[in-house]
Amino acid sequence: VPTRVAGSAEEAARIADELAAPVALKVLSPDVTHKSDVGGVVLDLEGGAAVAAAAERIADNLARSRPDARLDGFTVQPMVDRAGAYELIVGMHRDAQFGAVLMFGEGGTAVELVRDSALALPPLNMKLARDMISRTRIHRRLQGYRDRPAVDLDALAVILLRISQLVVDFPEIDSLDVNPLLADQHGAVAVDARIRLRPGPFEDRLAHLSIRPYPKELEERIALDDGRELLLRPIVPEDEPALDRAFARLDPDEIRQRFLQPMRTLNHIMAARFTQLDYDREMALVLADAGIPGKQDIHAVVRLSADPDNARAEFAIIVLHHLAGRGLGKLLMARILDYARARGIGMVWGVTLHDNQRMRALARSLGFRQRQDPEDPTLVRMELNLDQASGEPAR
Repeated sequence: VPTRVAGSAEEAARIADELAAPVALKVLSPDVTHKSDVGGVVLDLEGGAAVAAAAERIADNLARSRPDARLDGFTVQPMVDRAGAYELIVGMHRDAQFGAVLMFGEGGTAVELVRDSALALPPLNMKLARDMISRTRIHRRLQGYRDRPAVDLDALAVILLRISQLVVDFPEIDSLDVNPLLADQHGAVAVDARIRLRPGPFEDRLAHLSIRPYPKELEERIALDDGRELLLRPIVPEDEPALDRAFARLDPDEIRQRFLQPMRTLNHIMAARFTQLDYDREMALVLADAGIPGKQDIHAVVRLSADPDNARAEFAIIVLHHLAGRGLGKLLMARILDYARARGIGMVWGVTLHDNQRMRALARSLGFRQRQDPEDPTLVRMELNLDQASGEPAR
């Protein structure tokens, strides 16, 4: 809601006259979390005189109930006419173990009594945001019943995404509270909000997150020799359908060489494992058509999975046969090795079949040393020490 700040009762009255509409007047104090608890909210005020009188009452109420609280002034907002809208809450607090934790649920003045909320760790995507909404009791009502239309749940999910991104981008935020968030079939509007900050600076601006956010800086457009342009980007959970389609295009020998064994299908558990990553421990770059993830085809994948100490990481790569021979395998390997160096990983290794000459040649061109696996003579182990790698081919 558009919000204007007044330093005095007279200024609040002047703002109300300028708005020329019914307004809500609220106390402005850094020491008050719940304004209604101290008589700090008056609704449906019309005209400057009514607003000035209400401001005086609010100041008196605060002095009586919280004599220790500072009065910085008042906020003046036009009344929101959303009859039948649901009162929701979106928030964030810091947990000693998990860092920033997001919260969504039923809001209003009785939020502590209702206790209907769901928690999630940022960053969110649309799937995670919708799941967060669905884990609350109020979700059944938000879908509509009797003569009440359903809430615009997509708009609600987008708001959760924006709050999540705000929390990701600003480690200065110590806590956040949007209550109430009025939601109906037309969307949602924040009626009141509060953010508590903590002092910086912060050496690691992602240290407040348990889950590393999507690394958009790794996105890159790749021009092919036939004039087409593909997008090289980190994999996301929405890519699972596209990964299934890519697997279906592999011939049996490609499957054997990539997965070291015959496979007929890529089951859901494996596909979810490949697409739902903790970017702090794993990275997978896909070469895909530009557009909505999952709806656009994937043509190549390179993966990196680090040990818990982040000293060593295993790689795997596959380029679908229709794009083979264009140097894309070497390009993808170069990008994932650059990423490994930037993360401070010292050793990258992988395993391939002894007869996979194409993979072995690619590894040699990048400086990987190769040796027969001591436990399985059909396998070759490939290793590259990034601390010593010069970029020269190794035998």
